[in-house]
Amino acid sequence: MTERSVQRPWSTNAEAVQARAGEWIARRDHSDWNAQNQSELDAWLAESPAHMIAFLRLSDIWQRANRLRALGGSARDEIARLRFGNFAGRVAAGLTVIVLAAMVTAYYFTVPQETIYATPVGGHRAIALNDGSHIELNTDTILRVRDSKRKQIVELEKGEAYFQIRHDPSRNFMVLVGNHVITDIGTKFLVRSEPNRLEVALTEGRAQFDTHEGPSRSVLLTPGEVLVMSGGLIKTTRKSNQTMAEELGWRRGMLVFDNIPLGDAVAEFNRYSAKKLVVADEAAAKIPVSATFPTNGVGDFVQLAQAVLGLRIEHRNDEIVISR
Repeated sequence: MTERSVQRPWSTNAEAVQARAGEWIARRDHSDWNAQNQSELDAWLAESPAHMIAFLRLSDIWQRANRLRALGGSARDEIARLRFGNFAGRVAAGLTVIVLAAMVTAYYFTVPQETIYATPVGGHRAIALNDGSHIELNTDTILRVRDSKRKQIVELEKGEAYFQIRHDPSRNFMVLVGNHVITDIGTKFLVRSEPNRLEVALTEGRAQFDTHEGPSRSVLLTPGEVLVMSGGLIKTTRKSNQTMAEELGWRRGMLVFDNIPLGDAVAEFNRYSAKKLVVADEAAAKIPVSATFPTNGVGDFVQLAQAVLGLRIEHRNDEIVISR
């Protein structure tokens, strides 16, 4: 595996970024907000993923504060309930809490309309967006779509999604995952988010990956490249078209295993089933498996493990234990 990243001279001072985001939010709701102001805001957001992330997250907090105010609480109470704490002081950038509370009370920040899509464990869902783009959600996935005239922003909270983007040079398509941003440049790509691990696999076109986790870095992906970020490290590898197609088998409701350890196959099946498989010993976990199963084919997989691999199967409540 190789690491291929570019350092960017972006603003990485969290306090300064949060303060600037707060100033933009306060300014936007004034009646004299104009096209020039919007262009300046767009330029600031485009400078760094950190700017975009801080702006969106603070916008969400202010939205929730406004809804709480409508239920009868004071602005100061809302801020306390939202646990602003020291964060409020940073966002205010020298403004007092009283001034910040007054702004929350006086203004309503208009954000792009948001739609939430989700799949249960074992679920699969296809989404067609208004611009002609398509997204497929894999098992146990949550996706938020924010749509505006200038940009389409998708936030993958968890799970896995495959994107087929209709590229529009005048309207950016961005995928946010934590502190990371994937920007479409005419692209078909996969994003898989797991605790402490993010994978981006590009099948067509180009995509730019930016991260603000640690030093700001950027990687431009080309077809066949797979980027994995874990523990603050970025690694890229190249895979064949066949391998990429096999790993996207879930789009057809299939899991394709090509000489992989049984333990890895079990981990993949567990993403699709409430009843979990458990490998009881290390020797069994290392046995290679080459087969294709439906995503809901846990029973078929267990039969193969028992009849072909000669392993022992034991059912325990919500678990199926596999051992020598």
